[in-house]
Amino acid sequence: MNAAFLLFLILSLLAEILGTIGGFGSSVYFVPLANLFLDFKAVLGITAIFHLSSNLSKIFLFRKGLNKYLMIYIGIPAVIMVILGGIVSNLLDERILQIAFSIFIIVLSLFFLLFRKYVVNPNKRNAILGGSASGFLAGVLGSGGAIRGLTMVAFNVEKEQFVATSAVIDFAVDFSRSIVYYFNGYMHAEHLHYMLALIVIGFVGTWLGKLVLWRISQERFKTIVLGLLLGIGVFSLIRLFI
Repeated sequence: MNAAFLLFLILSLLAEILGTIGGFGSSVYFVPLANLFLDFKAVLGITAIFHLSSNLSKIFLFRKGLNKYLMIYIGIPAVIMVILGGIVSNLLDERILQIAFSIFIIVLSLFFLLFRKYVVNPNKRNAILGGSASGFLAGVLGSGGAIRGLTMVAFNVEKEQFVATSAVIDFAVDFSRSIVYYFNGYMHAEHLHYMLALIVIGFVGTWLGKLVLWRISQERFKTIVLGLLLGIGVFSLIRLFI
């Protein structure tokens, strides 16, 4: 195992742990970190596989019940729009996608840091809008979990129900975009060892994240997580112009 691949595995595990604890999903951390090792469209392909493993483990480890209302009104629009987003991603220049993703996570992290008390009204319209936006962004940029998380917070569900319901929706989204990414040509045989390793990391990282989640203040850690997210976004954007 060479040093670069080992570093990739360590960073991927960290992304999964942070994604489990912070509630935003691992892709907001994983995509810019993985882009240090692979081209952006290949990253989109392996991210979808990574998330399938991650979400299966979340469904298993946080199996305290599911919110069927949110699964329908957030999940169905998300699945529909992720297919559209995946198709659109194949029409855009890779550098544009990287810049868009970096700006997206910078703006997102700053928003959550500055407007901590911001809430979305818990109604059917916002559930559909939130699901649609998160699905489309997941298809185009590789990550839409933060938008979905913000929408779900408005419905004030319990922590374990939140994680389990989000994981089920995310699993459907990732399964759909995996098919689109495959036909887009984002998955390659030479990246198979990355995918196999990420399947294992998805389970291990979620388990470790659950252990940490119950031992520290969620609010305190989210501040740390958002700070890291902001740093990754800034680093990724600067890297594109150096």
